Amino acid sequence: MEDAFVEGINLFNSQKFFEAHEALEAVWLKASGKHRTFLQGLIQVAAAFHHHTRHNPAGFRSLLEKGCARLEKFGMQFECVDLAGLMIQLQPWRDHLRQPSRRAPPPPPWPPLPQIWLIPDPRRD
Repeated sequence: MEDAFVEGINLFNSQKFFEAHEALEAVWLKASGKHRTFLQGLIQVAAAFHHHTRHNPAGFRSLLEKGCARLEKFGMQFECVDLAGLMIQLQPWRDHLRQPSRRAPPPPPWPPLPQIWLIPDPRRD
């Protein structure tokens, strides 16, 4: 697992969403194929929550949906990321944003901010 990738995940989990976006983008620039699409989904989710913290509901909604749509293609897990756990955490945000009468993120109290959980690779033990 690339150090820059782990750093991006740690930044995300520390709620430093812009910095996470930047760190993951550095990895994405060198990636190809499915790995590139997967990283793009994570980057979009990080950018979405950056928009949320900056009170930009349109950017939040758009990027959250785009990122989730990309990540949903990978099932429960991709590489070392627990995608099932991430998608479960993102669902309350998505449900609220899909309500026709709501254009903004839910008012406080908001759902907990998501965490990206890494799954150890058993081949490395």
